[in-house]
This record gives sequence, C-alpha cells and structure tokens, in this order.
Amino acid sequence: MHAGKRARWWIVPACLTAAVGALWVFPKFWFTAQAAAHTKTSLTENRDIKGWIFEEIPISQAAERALVADHIINGEFRSAAGEAIRVFSAKRHTDNPNEIGLFVHTPDRCWVEGGWKLEPSAPGFIETKLHGAQLALERRIFQHGSNKELVYFGGLIDGQVPPYRLDHNLSMAARTALNETFSSATDKVPDSKLHFWQRLWSSFTSRTQLSGPKHFFRISTPIHSERIEQADHRLMEFLRNWLRPAELKPELIPDLAPQ
Repeated sequence: MHAGKRARWWIVPACLTAAVGALWVFPKFWFTAQAAAHTKTSLTENRDIKGWIFEEIPISQAAERALVADHIINGEFRSAAGEAIRVFSAKRHTDNPNEIGLFVHTPDRCWVEGGWKLEPSAPGFIETKLHGAQLALERRIFQHGSNKELVYFGGLIDGQVPPYRLDHNLSMAARTALNETFSSATDKVPDSKLHFWQRLWSSFTSRTQLSGPKHFFRISTPIHSERIEQADHRLMEFLRNWLRPAELKPELIPDLAPQ
C-alpha cells in the first residue's frame, strides 16, 4: 500500500475518534463550567420548631420501594392552636439510571391516585429565595370530600434547581378533576418521550445537569374557613423554618411560633 493511501486510510478512524472524544468531553465541560458559577444548596429538615410538635408518620412499604430513597422524612407538625403542617422529604445521594426518577412521585399523580382532586388555582408556580438559595415551587390546591389542602412541592438536583418544572403530571390531575377516571386521564397524558426531549433541551440550554443527587420535598396545610392567602403565608413562613441549609447554625434561624 502506498504511503498516500495509508495516510488516507487513517483519516476516517482518526476523525471518528476525535468526534467521539469531543462528544465525551464537551458535556462535562459544558455543565461543569456552569455549575462552578453557582452555589450548591444542601437542605436539611428541622424537626424542632418552637411552638410546634412534630409527629413522624411512617410511609407504606410499597411507597418506600417505589421511592428507592436513601433518606425519607414524612410527618405532621401541630401547634397548640390546632394548626397543621404536613411535610415530606426524600433524598437520593447517588443517581442510578436503572431506577425510576424521584421526581415522578409528585402530588399531581400520587394524591390523585389517593382520591384527591385538583382545584383550579393561581399561581401554579412560585419562585422564591430560601436563606439566600433560589427555589422553584409548584403550588396546588387539592380537595378530598370536605377536606381541602394547599400544597407546595419542589426539588433539587445536585444542590441546584432543576432546569424544568415538576408539572409533568399536571395534565393528568386536571383531567381527573373533570370527573374522568384515573386510568382514562393517564391515557391522555402527553407523550412521555416529548417531555424527555424537552427536559434534555432545557438542561442543555440552562447548562444544568439532569443527573446527580436528588432531593424532593413537599409541604402542605389544610384550608378551612380562612382565606387562601393566609394559608399561603403560613406555608411560606413555615418552609423557611423547616428546610434550612445544612451549614446554617440553628441559632441563626428565627423561630416560627403560631400567632
């Protein structure tokens, strides 16, 4: 084989190798460069809040198997005045692609499966700061018989806000609220593949990874005869005391006693 032909024969494999190497290195550079510019937030649950008594409520074995979480907190805070705040927190310290996503289990799905119905309300999405960290919260009102509950829920991926909303089950909850059966509502949910590609694109454009340690949290309170604005205020104030940065000293967090 002539020298010229041998040189041309190596061009294609060399180009393919370079392309594969670039595809392998680029995502790490793309996401790591952005992550370095943002402070990661590790939130921990506070069970000792002045004026409130916490009761831990174990979840079912079926729910525990579905979550595959390394850390779970589920329970209810009660005040002397009878106010109630229900909390749930689940963490996965490592990411396993073979396990179902932790963010799949949102109230839009799990509460609807339990018989709750979504009630139209606004806003459905809130952005707020928690001890200086940015949080994105889904906001819902659910009703079950005469019981009505205001719910906030959100999550973190590797200490950062996901580059997408956790509203992937919202259409199912909305359809179920229109007196459709849970199974028929599930059949009409937009194609999950579309959601998958939308999340990949959001992840790429925001330079935020979809993989990594995950933290899902939910907080809710019953709505009785009070105005919804009062329930919103109670949840937001309580959230600041329940979830706190792991490095923040307890004495720096203001107490939240019922007024």
